[in-house]
Amino acid sequence: MLEFMRNKRVSVAREDPETFSIQAELDDSIYSLVLFLNVRIRDLKCLAVRGEWRRWTTPECPRAIGFLDQAEGFILEPGIEDRIHKTLGRTACRHFANLFIECARAARATRNLVQWEQAKETDPDLTLQAFMAGEGGDSHVPPPVSEEDPGAGPGPVSRVQAVEKQGSVATARSLERGPEKAGAGAAKGSGFMVDLHIHTFPASACASDSAEAMVETAKERGLDALCLTDHNHVWSRRDVDRMMDRFNLRIFRGNEIMTDQGDMLVFGFHQPIDRVIKLSDLAGLVERANGFIIAAHPFRGFLTFGTGQIGLTPQKAMEREMFKHVHGLETLNGKVTQNENRLAAQVAEGLGLPSTGGSDAHDVSSVGTYATRFNDVLASERLLVEALQAGACAPVVFSSDPTL
Repeated sequence: MLEFMRNKRVSVAREDPETFSIQAELDDSIYSLVLFLNVRIRDLKCLAVRGEWRRWTTPECPRAIGFLDQAEGFILEPGIEDRIHKTLGRTACRHFANLFIECARAARATRNLVQWEQAKETDPDLTLQAFMAGEGGDSHVPPPVSEEDPGAGPGPVSRVQAVEKQGSVATARSLERGPEKAGAGAAKGSGFMVDLHIHTFPASACASDSAEAMVETAKERGLDALCLTDHNHVWSRRDVDRMMDRFNLRIFRGNEIMTDQGDMLVFGFHQPIDRVIKLSDLAGLVERANGFIIAAHPFRGFLTFGTGQIGLTPQKAMEREMFKHVHGLETLNGKVTQNENRLAAQVAEGLGLPSTGGSDAHDVSSVGTYATRFNDVLASERLLVEALQAGACAPVVFSSDPTL
């Protein structure tokens, strides 16, 4: 039986009357890292930060440690998330950035509890809800006890207690072969721009931001559409239609399904798959639905790809069994190295398979880093699938923010 594990945990201890000691851990089948913070309680100032890698996949990963001290002095109040993304997320590592954000939220939630306990000394009947309402509270922090979110899937999720995370560190900027470049100001006649790879919280517990936040950011950055491709999660047509009406932006449903040969982006197939499935079996199901399978970040080292195999020649890589079952390759992915994207592009070209691009965003900071340009406006999910099947698409560098 094939299994894949993801765990994220944040714990807060009161080191002394003035200081929190926070430890955040990410451990999954690919990565393992730990973040340590000391935070002053009264103003939530980060006094010290330290990180450790236990398991990684690319040479860029360990280098992130040297950039973590940029966060010393940060005040962990609401709104700090954007600064964290722009510093740790871009110069250090998205893993550490997202862990740091969870630490900030846990620090705020714990400080609320500390202040509530202090307030109860003079008002023993004061409830936490009444205290939060009276003091303003922190709208970004969920209650310290897990509560089931109606959109979270099969079970309760608590950001503070257990959130999963996946993805690699380096964000590739461009390929030597020169991918197309586009921006929010591109002429309407230049193509229909879609970020084909987006993760949202809580549908993907490894993500940090909601679907609404991702859609709003995609619209602000000038994308024509985005695809929600949460891990082994099927979005309902009703929920997607509701968001499209609210934001006036085209939203497509996809699914990133875990197989014995890596992650696959699947479109036009909406059957729930809640386990690791054989790629050959998935291919049969998708074929019957007339859908489309894209090998997501095919050389990131996920599951059957060991890090020692990243240096494969394109010719050897093309012989892999997985490429007999997919219809296209993701050749611009925002969570892998430049060399890994380049190898994917060479393999796609050698096999004559369509190439796509997507940010693989797990938070709003990276939405639209990469996208896919389609020749025509896509008014429905079926038209998206037909365009992919026809190969009427190309990966592009797309960002309205030049610092991304």
